[in-house]
Amino acid sequence: MAGSKKTTKAKAGKAEGKSAGKTRVEAASDATVAAFDIKEPKLPASIDEVAFASGDFPYAKKMKRKAYEPELEALQIEMLKLQNWVKESGARIVIVFEGRDGAGKGGTIHRFTQHLNPRGARVVALSKPSDTERGQWYFQRYASQMPTRGEIVFFDRSWYNRGGVEPVMGFCTPEEHQNFLTEAPAFEGMLAREGIHVFKLFLTIGAEMQMKRLHARYHDPLKRWKLSPIDFQAIDRFDAYSAAFETVLERTSIERAPWTVIRSNDKLRARLNAMRFVLNALPYTDKDEETVKGVDRRIVLGAGAYLKRGGES
Repeated sequence: MAGSKKTTKAKAGKAEGKSAGKTRVEAASDATVAAFDIKEPKLPASIDEVAFASGDFPYAKKMKRKAYEPELEALQIEMLKLQNWVKESGARIVIVFEGRDGAGKGGTIHRFTQHLNPRGARVVALSKPSDTERGQWYFQRYASQMPTRGEIVFFDRSWYNRGGVEPVMGFCTPEEHQNFLTEAPAFEGMLAREGIHVFKLFLTIGAEMQMKRLHARYHDPLKRWKLSPIDFQAIDRFDAYSAAFETVLERTSIERAPWTVIRSNDKLRARLNAMRFVLNALPYTDKDEETVKGVDRRIVLGAGAYLKRGGES
């Protein structure tokens, strides 16, 4: 997996972190990015040093675990309250997680679900469609996974494969892609009118951060299974994915099922803010407002605001 020169559209950026006056490290040069090789044992310092700042990330330093862990525990207690309310009220919730390979979708889902009763909360991570499924209505296999009364369903990737990986990798026709962009809002509108609470979270990371995370996966024997053949093309196709994701955010964010962007170079901040965002939006019983308030708007953005700032480009 060698990076392409296109990849360095990632902004060099001088966004400020929490400490006033501190600026970002300049993004890696085209030559450094082009030289990226996932099989090399050591990640080049020119990539490693700018990874956290890549994508114009708004913080200079990672969140400390000492601060993160008590906040996570408090939010997971709120998730249990939410699940109790869902069970008692018969509410139905769908939370879609999308984003680049290595953006932290699986880890974020795990923190949402870690202490929930699996009888009322499940994760859907579908493999590629079977021959039978390929002959069906595109949304059919996803529709069959929708929650029943009193259930929360977390989609680790979703029908938005047709908005991202499929057009980028040539797994669907341009006509199928355009049809999807028209039909997805209609499909989600049906879910919302049925009374299902629909959340769509798009986790975004910078180009160098993606390199760093995929490189770490490749060299960790306990995590290499997460890498698919498609992942090995993620860096070379960074710009193609950027264009596809921006189109999805622009065309499929609707009032009753809007996209929310989670800037995820810092996994800890991303997890906490994703949880806070969802918890804030739902009227569950015995909500601790002090715990769930304070969604960080440098980390969490609406689709329109994110695109106005430059989006994935």
